[in-house]
Amino acid sequence: MCRNVSLIFFSLFVAILTGCTQTPPISERPQMGNLLLAEPAPINPRSEMAIARYNQVLNSPALSDEDKAELHFQRGMLYDSVGLAGLAQFDYSQALNLKPDLAEAYNSIGIHYIQQSDFIQAYDAFDSTLEIKPDYDYAFLNRGIALYYGGRAELATSDLNTFYQKDESDPFRALWAYFAHHDVSQQDGMIYLATIRPTLDSNHWATSLVDLFLGTVNENQVLNSLLEGVRSQKGLTDRLCEAYFYLGKYHSQNGNSGIASNYFKLALSTNVFDYVEHRYARLELNRLRDQASNFVASEE
Repeated sequence: MCRNVSLIFFSLFVAILTGCTQTPPISERPQMGNLLLAEPAPINPRSEMAIARYNQVLNSPALSDEDKAELHFQRGMLYDSVGLAGLAQFDYSQALNLKPDLAEAYNSIGIHYIQQSDFIQAYDAFDSTLEIKPDYDYAFLNRGIALYYGGRAELATSDLNTFYQKDESDPFRALWAYFAHHDVSQQDGMIYLATIRPTLDSNHWATSLVDLFLGTVNENQVLNSLLEGVRSQKGLTDRLCEAYFYLGKYHSQNGNSGIASNYFKLALSTNVFDYVEHRYARLELNRLRDQASNFVASEE
């Protein structure tokens, strides 16, 4: 299952990305220097075969509505994993028509509503998930993300804190809670992140991303640590999808919209369709475009 890791290194000048006419020394330009690029994840042929098999099984007249609902949900997850979002959302809708108490389907369709910026429908979907399964961890994450992108960061902090508290060693949970706190108050967000930093797993590679936001490591140190523990091309691509996204968030927060935009595009280029980071990279790009348009409008 593991394959040899093939690595592609590009030394990119910041001037290419920022439009600057001067090229600073390497020590002063950590942004995207010595960048490790991902090989886009290929479509898994097993997923394609499984989809074909589900298509055959769903045509069987002997299936109960409950069985059909589960099959639609499972096929929807497969469609999501290969980037066929429209077909996935259709299957989740079919699953809910057949089995209205399928919590997992509400959760999955809610993610699609976030990606479409249809936040009211997303809130309703995640509320339904938690009504059916009050302990469904990822519904707290996803509702928190919906509230965060929907401009309700103060409400998002509650859900994202709850999700973080279910595993206080996880740096990704810490980062999402931090994003919401930072939107409410930049100062309080930094205090929050510094407070929870001691609980995080120091051996987890993504803890270096938390340290980047805290300012205790620089971007080059994060980039140089990305290969630690990677044993396959898939593992590398998955990690880079995550790293690109959070580096984009870092630069977005620091006002480096051009570099942030490039990182979000790199996250999309990995084709890791079912990762949170891939799902919301395009939403981040849209936010950057909206900010740029609003700035131009205010200058006119």
